[in-house]
Amino acid sequence: MDLMHWIERHAAFVPDKPAIMFAGRQIAYAAMAADIRVAVGRLTTLNVGHGDVVAFLGCNHPAQLNLLFACARIGAILLPLNWRLAPPEHARILADSAARVVIVESDFIAHAETLRSGQPDARWLALDAAAPDWPSWDDIDPAPAVASSGADAESDPVLLCYTSGSTGAPKGVALTQRALLYNALNSVHMHDLTSGDRVLTTLPLYHVGGLNILTLPALHAGATVELHAKFDPAATFDAIEGRRATLTVLVPAQLTAMMQHPRWSSADLSSLRVISTGSTIVSASLVRRVSARGLRLIQVYGSTETCPIATYLRAEDGDRKAGSAGLPALHCEVRIVDADGREAPPDIDGEILVRGANVMRNYWNAPDQNAQALKGGWYHSGDVGHFDSDGYLHVVARKNDMIISGGENIYPAEIEAVLEECPSIAEASVVGRPDERWGEAVVAAVALKPGAAMSEADVLAFLAGRIARYKQPREVRFVAALPRSAIGKVKKQELRDSIFSSITA
Repeated sequence: MDLMHWIERHAAFVPDKPAIMFAGRQIAYAAMAADIRVAVGRLTTLNVGHGDVVAFLGCNHPAQLNLLFACARIGAILLPLNWRLAPPEHARILADSAARVVIVESDFIAHAETLRSGQPDARWLALDAAAPDWPSWDDIDPAPAVASSGADAESDPVLLCYTSGSTGAPKGVALTQRALLYNALNSVHMHDLTSGDRVLTTLPLYHVGGLNILTLPALHAGATVELHAKFDPAATFDAIEGRRATLTVLVPAQLTAMMQHPRWSSADLSSLRVISTGSTIVSASLVRRVSARGLRLIQVYGSTETCPIATYLRAEDGDRKAGSAGLPALHCEVRIVDADGREAPPDIDGEILVRGANVMRNYWNAPDQNAQALKGGWYHSGDVGHFDSDGYLHVVARKNDMIISGGENIYPAEIEAVLEECPSIAEASVVGRPDERWGEAVVAAVALKPGAAMSEADVLAFLAGRIARYKQPREVRFVAALPRSAIGKVKKQELRDSIFSSITA
């Protein structure tokens, strides 16, 4: 069976029950199933078939979910594009994925105009309002309904999510229908998720956190999802108070924004059974601050490559194990190994390895990286952590030098590669520093070429339009030279220490 079967069965059992609430309207399960069938027909008309990639560029929208289920039916693959990226970043992703169709929300038409000429083989369509020279998705005449892609549909990749690569190049993570199914089952256990829940989704659906921690699992369970185009603290309070949301995912940066809002102390949040959080190392103090408001905050650990649910806390352990990332998921295995690949004892740090049906199929067009990441049948995360004596995971360092700011993964190598294209810059290195609001802030250390002159504003102006705004450094430090080891490797910890010491001095 393919994933569309979920919606078809709920449409049979509870046709009038709201599946999606979006922008003031309700979409019942029967109506959602009909919308997906139309999407299947349109993709078929566009000659999209097994293994073809369909890209979506826009904020959270029910059409994105319909496209995912439609792709599942015909064996195609949905590529949700991060709308915050700059045109050169999108161009690289579209070229690597060889997307056959690109569907663009109207607010992003101007942005997409800069990309169309570089992808002439793709069919470009406006989602909701055709612009000049832009055919509309709604104008595509749907072909007759088609049957499921086959008995082996669960092994088909259905979701392609690009993550920033540690080498500076984005990597496409291919997740199968089976991975999404087992991730949903893990979520059901994590949240005690039932058809009676009302799930609030404010995280972007281009992230597996927004799409897979609760949104798709809720639709698997027959629950109702209130979908917001973007996160807004006031709208989030309205959804909890007015529509009585029972479950939601809020990353630490969102929680901080909520706690800083005037309504935090007075809003009626009693409908919330649990708030899930993750994307970065979650401090016990944050858990306690949320708990002091009478709310349950539980942590999930994982990555795009694990769909993402690999470990989690359940509500009953939220306070007792505050700061822990929980136990291995119900349908997942997790190990901690030392540098020699041996099992690490409790309380001893090592690399976190994950194995299960939820783990990615592979990296797109990257056989060498697949061999390393999936060595021995385990996903090698590169993250560092340990199990305590009760078997609960504690994550102490995230993948390599990755910076997590506001819930977004930022790899320094990406920014460094762009900085080194500047004619005035001899060398550059990027690190993260703690930030109360965003979790971490990006700091660029720059050494100029002899005779060159640049200000912080000049450096930021050079980066503008070349990388997404959220990757822009919050601070630029000018140094005579970067600290390097005997073999020429930048000593990032020494660089961090010098930046942190100057901040606290």
